[in-house]
Amino acid sequence: MSTAPSIIHRDDLYVEYSVDKPLNREPPVKQLVSSFLTPADISYDRNHGPVPHLSADSHTVHVDGLVSNPLTLSVQQLASEFPQHEVVCALECAGNRRHTMRTMLKEVQGIDWGDAAVMNCKWRGPRLRDVLLAAGVREDAAGLHVEFSCYQVKCQEDEWFGASVPLERCLREDRDAILALEMNDAPLPVNHGYPVRAILPGIVGARWVKWLDRITVSEHESPNFYQQHDYKVLPPAAVDHESARPFWEQTPPMSDMPINSVVAVPEDNATVVLSSSEFMEVKGYAVPHGADGPVTRVQVSVDGGRTWVDAKIEEAGQGNRRWCWVLWTAVVSPERGTGREVLSRAFDAAGNVQVEHSQWNLRGVGYNGYGRARNLTII
Repeated sequence: MSTAPSIIHRDDLYVEYSVDKPLNREPPVKQLVSSFLTPADISYDRNHGPVPHLSADSHTVHVDGLVSNPLTLSVQQLASEFPQHEVVCALECAGNRRHTMRTMLKEVQGIDWGDAAVMNCKWRGPRLRDVLLAAGVREDAAGLHVEFSCYQVKCQEDEWFGASVPLERCLREDRDAILALEMNDAPLPVNHGYPVRAILPGIVGARWVKWLDRITVSEHESPNFYQQHDYKVLPPAAVDHESARPFWEQTPPMSDMPINSVVAVPEDNATVVLSSSEFMEVKGYAVPHGADGPVTRVQVSVDGGRTWVDAKIEEAGQGNRRWCWVLWTAVVSPERGTGREVLSRAFDAAGNVQVEHSQWNLRGVGYNGYGRARNLTII
């Protein structure tokens, strides 16, 4: 456990958006949908500071705040003194598909993420609920928050990185929140939080704090910059830095990720040769809204949304897929020509349906308009 894994570098594969020291990159989306579980070497990275290299032998997680029995837990204690729980779930950046919002609606702020700032992995570690109860948190406490903090490195806009979610989300067993020590049956990669990170299924990735060293039960949300002044769907009246100022305090932080789907194959600007039977294969992924999974249906259109064809969902019905993405394939018969477009839309178990466009917001977060492969040449 003491040997930290290395960051996997695939410079030939990734599209990298790193500025100064933070590592920010995504793989080609067509590569992403080649596997139900996302391998570490094609997973996206989102950071606000440098990647720390920590030792599992010396690293500890403090649990404090409104608890009766504050704890300092080693990684070994997290692995051996609590039952280990496994959850397969999608991790998605709040800014996933920002490029589509920027180009389909209007200009936004932030990294120009395409459609691949998402990953679907198997995570393993103790339940967050069990750790909090061991620290003496009251199960009937109402209105409290759980803050997750990493003080290992200085970030771009703050001295540390922090996030929080309501305590109720952490205590419910059916929400599957864990402190991950493993990803895909191996120790967490360094760039994904080794030796321990928060896993909060259905919740925006910004709250899944990596290199976790403190958990605090509090009456308030985390005061960190990234909880208070980022990762919020600001109203349309916030059109620039100045006009956004009064809305940061008024706007709630992002929590649940929206239902979404993406067309991964063909990619934008591709030339597609139809088969002898005039058909074209389309592939992609879809994720449910928050805790409303699984995705139950995906449809594809090649005529601007006038008619839709049901896609075949892969990997369905194998265990608990509430939090997972689905991979899907559809066979369609488009018209030949240039400037063609393929659309996708998803449905989940709670009845959420992906719409053509979602609300524009200054930070370009939470975009979930139809999946699109644009400007295709079909011959």
